Amino acid sequence: MVDRASRSQSGRAIEFRNVSFFFGPVQVLKNVEFDIDPQDSVCIVGPNGGGKTTLVKLILGLLEPAEGEITIFGGRPDEQRRRIGYVPQNVKFDASFPIPVREVVAMGRLGRSFTGRYRAEDNVAVQDALAAVDLLPLAGRSFAALSGGQRQRVLIARALATGGDILILDEPTANIDHESEQLFFKLLEQLNKQMTILMVTHEVGFASTFFERIICVNKQVFIHPTSKLTGELIQNMYGGDLQMIRHDHRCSAEGHEHD
Repeated sequence: MVDRASRSQSGRAIEFRNVSFFFGPVQVLKNVEFDIDPQDSVCIVGPNGGGKTTLVKLILGLLEPAEGEITIFGGRPDEQRRRIGYVPQNVKFDASFPIPVREVVAMGRLGRSFTGRYRAEDNVAVQDALAAVDLLPLAGRSFAALSGGQRQRVLIARALATGGDILILDEPTANIDHESEQLFFKLLEQLNKQMTILMVTHEVGFASTFFERIICVNKQVFIHPTSKLTGELIQNMYGGDLQMIRHDHRCSAEGHEHD
């Protein structure tokens, strides 16, 4: 695969500066400020309706902030979109349509050619992406015939095929079994050596074993270093939606301070 680290020397991977966002009169995010470095690993957590999806859409350039500035490797999110691979939570597909795995992954290369046809370099990118997730032998198999864990890895391969420097995953472990989840995090550990990883989730019991930091989103955004996680169930900020983060102390961009 392309050595993405060599292309990530422009400074911060992601920067939010005093960003606010509204849906009509309702403020969804308020004065958001944080930085994410190249090859950082960050978990995004928060209650339903707290703004996680909005935050991701702002990073992807699908939404524009009402206030503030967002940059991806120093550029506008909509201009840097190809540097981001995105794995959505739910993918709708017709199980009766026998699309092969390689064609699903090749979708990550759409829009790169004026002719609309895949080029030799696209085929190489697809091969490399499938090899990265250890699914190259299944390239010709029907996507519908795969297990839940295998489908998740195919979708990651599709995101990798874009050739980006950032991988964003939305609830990627929601529909896979425990064994597949363990393999999934081993894969993320390898990918993180080359690219920035962001993952949206409700369950963060595994955070201290992989992620360096946690972004808590509930209208405002606070950064928690995972080295300070206690493993306790918290209630006062996120209720039952979020597991194993303490909020009996103050949060800031630098981390926590105990009261």
